[in-house]
Amino acid sequence: MADVSHHDRLLGDPAACAALRRDTGLPPLSKRLFDHGVALLLLGLLVPVGAVLLVLNPFLNAGPLIYRQDRMGYRCRRFAAFKFRTMRRATGAARGAFDALDAERITLLGGFLRRSRLDELPQIINVLRGEMSLIGPRPDAYDHACVYLRDIAGYAERHSVRPGVSGLAQTELGYVDGIEGLRRKVALDLHYIAHASLRLDLWIAWRTILVVLARKGA
Repeated sequence: MADVSHHDRLLGDPAACAALRRDTGLPPLSKRLFDHGVALLLLGLLVPVGAVLLVLNPFLNAGPLIYRQDRMGYRCRRFAAFKFRTMRRATGAARGAFDALDAERITLLGGFLRRSRLDELPQIINVLRGEMSLIGPRPDAYDHACVYLRDIAGYAERHSVRPGVSGLAQTELGYVDGIEGLRRKVALDLHYIAHASLRLDLWIAWRTILVVLARKGA
């Protein structure tokens, strides 16, 4: 487990994101080749899966099939992440940054998509656009992330790499909520960043496949 004590200076300091923006380093060539090569292969899966879901969606998941949400990405920048929609539109107050997921809003088709992790498949478009990697810290909703910058030690530093479609925290923890769950997630994200390598990415990719086959998606 990563030692996050040296990241405590970031607590309550959104200006830490400005420091990240001064870093102009590019990801290693091996990671970029891995991201784009696998994303192009998965693009062939996205088309038939999307076609089937387009037929089922009006009956099991009424509303738009594709959902776009502003997320906090590389160097704390805002970007629009794509997903297959899994939930009904909220009728009450918006979910707070530390609130539990409202499971009652998950549709019948959405439940399957979340368990199988297929809801994340459209994010290969974000990978091809250079906004995400296949493996990295999962991007949070932008408004929630702005809160976490103030309340979670080390949260800004997890944006020193591109966010991932899957990550170490997702394979080891699954879905978490609440401030303690988020702290555990950030600790694993920082551990990933400190030990980043193509070998680790391949291991997380393998773990992700096992999670998908076990239908333990978050």
